[in-house]
Amino acid sequence: MDRAALDVAALRKRCRGWSRITVVDEAGSTNEELLADVDAPDRSVLVAEYQAVGRGRLARSWVSPPRAGLTFSVLLRPAPPIDTWGWLSLLAGVAVMDASRHVAGADVTLKWPNDLLCRRSGKKLAGILAQSSGAAVVIGVGLNVSTTADELGLDTATSLERCGAGPVERTVLLAAVLGRLGARVTEWSDAAGDAEVCGLAEAYRDACSTLGREVAVTTTRGERLVGTAVDLDSGGRLRLAVGGGVRVIGAGDVEHLRPAG
Repeated sequence: MDRAALDVAALRKRCRGWSRITVVDEAGSTNEELLADVDAPDRSVLVAEYQAVGRGRLARSWVSPPRAGLTFSVLLRPAPPIDTWGWLSLLAGVAVMDASRHVAGADVTLKWPNDLLCRRSGKKLAGILAQSSGAAVVIGVGLNVSTTADELGLDTATSLERCGAGPVERTVLLAAVLGRLGARVTEWSDAAGDAEVCGLAEAYRDACSTLGREVAVTTTRGERLVGTAVDLDSGGRLRLAVGGGVRVIGAGDVEHLRPAG
C-alpha cells in the first residue's frame, strides 16, 4: 500500500515548542535510541516511519508497517520531583486521545494506565511506554492510523481508520499530539508536578473508561485481582476495591469485565 511520508518541514514549523525533531526511515526502538543519547536536549522528538523492534508495556512487541501509523518517542528532562514522574505517561495518553478526537474525529477512550481504545469495539489503537534514565524520561507512542485488518494481525487491535475516522494526515495528527503533549507538560511543570493543581488528574479521570467499572488486573508479579477501579492516587496509580479493602496498583495489565455502571 502506497502511504505518504511525514512532511518533516511542516512538522517542525507546527511544533516550534520542541527543541529537536528528527524523523528517520527506520529505527530499532525510538525509546532505546533516545535513552542512549546522553546529549539529547529537553523536548527532543525521534520519529521512525518504521520501527523494527518496538516495545510496549510489560515487554510486549509493537510492530507496524512503514507509514501506517505514528511511532515516536519524546525525551523530557523534568524539573518536578521524581515521585511525580509517574504522571507523565498518563499525560501522554490524554494528549494522544485529545489529538485523535480533534484531528481524526475518532470516538476513543483510555484504559488505565494509557492504552488508547476505540470506544465502540474496545479494541486497542495505541500504546505508550515511559522509561527513565537519570534525569531523563522518554515516552514512546505507537498509534495505528491506517493499518488494515490483515496488517494488524490481532483481533484485539484496530486503527483510527478502522475505528470510524476518515483518511488521516499523519503530519497534522503528530503535530496535534506534540502540541497537546507540550502544553500539558508545561502546565504540569508549572504546578511542580501536582496533577490535581494543573488539571491533569481531572482530565485523565474524564478520559479513562477504566474508572468506575469492574476489572481484572494482572500485576507484574502475576497476581490476578478482580475488583472495581475506584480512583487514582496522588501518583496516578490505580486504586482497586477488592476483598473488602483497596489495593493500589502501580503497574499491571487491565481487562475491562463489563461496562461502567
